[in-house]
Amino acid sequence: MDSKSGSAESIYVPDAVQRAAKILVVGHFAVGKTTLIGTLSEITPLRTEERMTQAAAQVDDLRGAPDKTTTTVALDFGRLTLSDELVLYLFGTPGQQRFVELWEDMARGSLGALLLVDPARLADTFPVIDLVETYGLEYAVAVNSFDPHSQHAEDELREALDLLPDTPVVFCDARDQNSSAQALITLVRHLLAHAA
Repeated sequence: MDSKSGSAESIYVPDAVQRAAKILVVGHFAVGKTTLIGTLSEITPLRTEERMTQAAAQVDDLRGAPDKTTTTVALDFGRLTLSDELVLYLFGTPGQQRFVELWEDMARGSLGALLLVDPARLADTFPVIDLVETYGLEYAVAVNSFDPHSQHAEDELREALDLLPDTPVVFCDARDQNSSAQALITLVRHLLAHAA
């Protein structure tokens, strides 16, 4: 059966694929990681979303996402076939500090990370940048545009996040497939430049 026909066989990687690459999608709580992976994945993504409880509401800062009712408690997983020979596996990390123990295993074998940022909550990004750098991952910053009317200039964001000059910054909408794909392409180009 044709893998594009929606058959059960489409969940399997084609036999021609010989290489796989692992990419992390990271960011603080409620920044759009689950959405981005769902937007890009060619398979139904694996999600470990759970309903938020009263106990979580006391710990998680909902100021930037007052309507949020679920949260990732382990990981998100999606797949994107780039060519007949190469497939990308996308792993989304949970954004809360209490799940940081999962990072070591998720970072192992990763080529790099796409760091999602909400410009209205930049301070929440610093612990995530610390983790990415602790695990030695190259990364690109994807500014998820929650409010298109409050755009920040790239140089302002670079300065606020204290980014290295060669760290790519791209603006995206995690709900839009083309926009999300461009963010991922930016990361892949950055990784290729550092691999050379």
